[in-house]
Amino acid sequence: KKERKRSSTERELGKVASSLPPPPDSRLYIRRKKNHPLVMASKDADPSLGYLTRKDTEVKLPRPTRVKNKTPAPIQITAEQILREARERQEAEIRPPKQKITDPTELADYRLRKRKEFEDVIRRVRWNVSVWIKYAQWEESQKDFNRARSVWERALEVDYRNHTLWLKYAEVEMKNKFINHARNVWDRAVTLLPRVDQLWYKYIHMEEMLGNVAGARQIFERWMSWMPDQQGWLSYIKFELRYNEVDRARAIYERFVQCHPKVGAWIRYAKFEMKNGEIVRARNVYERAVEKLADEEDAEQLFVAFAEFEERCKETERARCIYKFALDHIPKGRAEDLYRKFVAFEKQYGDKEGIEDAIVGKRRFQYEDEVRKNPLNYDAWFDYIKLEESVCNKGRIREVYERAIANVPPAEEKRYWQRYIYLWINYALYEELDAGDMERTRDVYRECLKLIPHEKFSFAKIWLLAAQFEIRQLNLKGARQILGNAIGKAPKDKIFKKYIEIELQLGNIDRCRKLYEKYLEWAPENCYAWSKYAELERSLSETERARAIFELAITQPALDMPELLWKAYIDFEISEGEYERTRGLYERLLDRTKHLKVWISYAKFEASAMENDGDLDVPEDGVPEHDHEAKKGCVQRARRVFERAINYYRTSAPELKEERAMLLEEWLNMESGFGELGDVSVVQSKLPKKLKKRKQITSEDGGVSGYEEYIDYVFPEENQATNLKILEAAYKWKKQKLSSDDE
Repeated sequence: KKERKRSSTERELGKVASSLPPPPDSRLYIRRKKNHPLVMASKDADPSLGYLTRKDTEVKLPRPTRVKNKTPAPIQITAEQILREARERQEAEIRPPKQKITDPTELADYRLRKRKEFEDVIRRVRWNVSVWIKYAQWEESQKDFNRARSVWERALEVDYRNHTLWLKYAEVEMKNKFINHARNVWDRAVTLLPRVDQLWYKYIHMEEMLGNVAGARQIFERWMSWMPDQQGWLSYIKFELRYNEVDRARAIYERFVQCHPKVGAWIRYAKFEMKNGEIVRARNVYERAVEKLADEEDAEQLFVAFAEFEERCKETERARCIYKFALDHIPKGRAEDLYRKFVAFEKQYGDKEGIEDAIVGKRRFQYEDEVRKNPLNYDAWFDYIKLEESVCNKGRIREVYERAIANVPPAEEKRYWQRYIYLWINYALYEELDAGDMERTRDVYRECLKLIPHEKFSFAKIWLLAAQFEIRQLNLKGARQILGNAIGKAPKDKIFKKYIEIELQLGNIDRCRKLYEKYLEWAPENCYAWSKYAELERSLSETERARAIFELAITQPALDMPELLWKAYIDFEISEGEYERTRGLYERLLDRTKHLKVWISYAKFEASAMENDGDLDVPEDGVPEHDHEAKKGCVQRARRVFERAINYYRTSAPELKEERAMLLEEWLNMESGFGELGDVSVVQSKLPKKLKKRKQITSEDGGVSGYEEYIDYVFPEENQATNLKILEAAYKWKKQKLSSDDE
């Protein structure tokens, strides 16, 4: 009835509230008023900012105060003064008053209150171990050990896997000398948590402190049945050694190396035997370890320890054998420390050969490491091969060469093969010169020539070395076959030159001609080949053949160095005394090019043509008339060549002023060299004037970046034309002035 009456009253109050107008700050009012600031702000609200606007979330920092006077204050305050003042002004700490308990009733009340507090906290945070520990320790402080044990047991029911609880519980029992209770706690702990080593250590320590050695040993045996880590076994061994039980310790070591067959365990076992003076037993331990662990990753450590043991026993030969056995069986990448120890051992106990062998072994290890990291590092292979060649072990040298040449470059591009090919060359030279095995040398050259992709690129050096090797073996047919294959598969200039040189030394002229023909078929633009072919024919006094070769050469549409070919042809005709043919050649050359050097060479030829005439009888009283006339004719012909050249530069190439000036200087020098027949004034009237001028330097963006000086040449006809232009301009100006005066 009361609830029904209350609900009806609430309904009536709701009707009255709905009839009243909403207050200005209510949500309904805000919903009705569209222009209310909260309604407007909701449009800009961001859901990621909790429906606040960006303006609401802005951090409004205080306006920074402007310091007008920045001069230092007369009284300076240090940080120490500020800290001292803060300490002095600090209020005293409020501490609860100390309570003194005077009678048992107050003590009972105090205990009841504290227990209630602890129980309330435990109800709230039952899983918090620290609360349980505080509760139990408080009960212990009240000397109520039964209640304390009860708290510890309740805590263990909550989390028995927490070994801290067991440790604290047992320590409390031990501290208060409840030995049987503590033993009971430790026993339960190691039964429930056998993998927590600390529990076993504490348990054993307690028994040992109590003098219960047999009990401690029994606990150790229980622990060892769980096969703990190495430290547990070593603790057991130390325990036995503390009581001088060497045989028991040896038996534990045997079980230890069976449980943990690692290098460190065996080394500890051997050192234990060595410490007790059992050298034979120690050596036996090392030998058993080598049999079982020779292929392990850390076998290097075992071999080093074994060798050092033999070294301490003055068994140097045994130690050396162990080092060598280890170096042969351990991969090079894992034997760095072993090599270092071996080198130090040989320096101490070995002779000169042993020391060198050890050093070579160390360097060999370094090179092996390098070529393992990057097999295509051919420089490392060269150094490695050089090292092996210094040792003079044929088997190892050939093995390293074979391993090196097996690393073929990955791409068929010549730049990758340029270093690699020298491995084959060095291999062949080693087999021929050092090993003296000619068949292997021939096989090396043959395999190398098979490997090179001659369709894309080739190496003339390999072909020539193979051919020269066959010649040294007096196998001329084999050499010709190799060079013929080279010309057929990969013709090169070096191959043609060397083949022609070999045949020329043998006096086979017909073969030389055939080779030159092949050479020119392959490279018709090669001026060197044409010149050498003509030179060969000339040396054989075949003038017409040489001339025909030169004629064929200059008619080729493209030549790599035509100036050398023309010069050779002209020198050939001059040496033959054919001046008319030489002039014809110069004229044909001028039809092709009007280069400055061609004009100068032509003029010099005309000037010196007289000197090559036949010998004349010179009378005693003077120069023969024929000689004088011939010299004058040479001078005239040279002048005509120079005049033609100057005329060409003046009319057809006026922009080549520097070449024209150089030509005039050459002409002047020649006229002065003619002596009485020369006329220097002819040239001096044509010499230009040198003028220094400046011109703008335009930058990349089109602007003017500065000026530079250059030498300009002004020739006499240009100077005269300039003077005429000045006179013409002056005449026009005078005419304009007279007409203006008349007006």
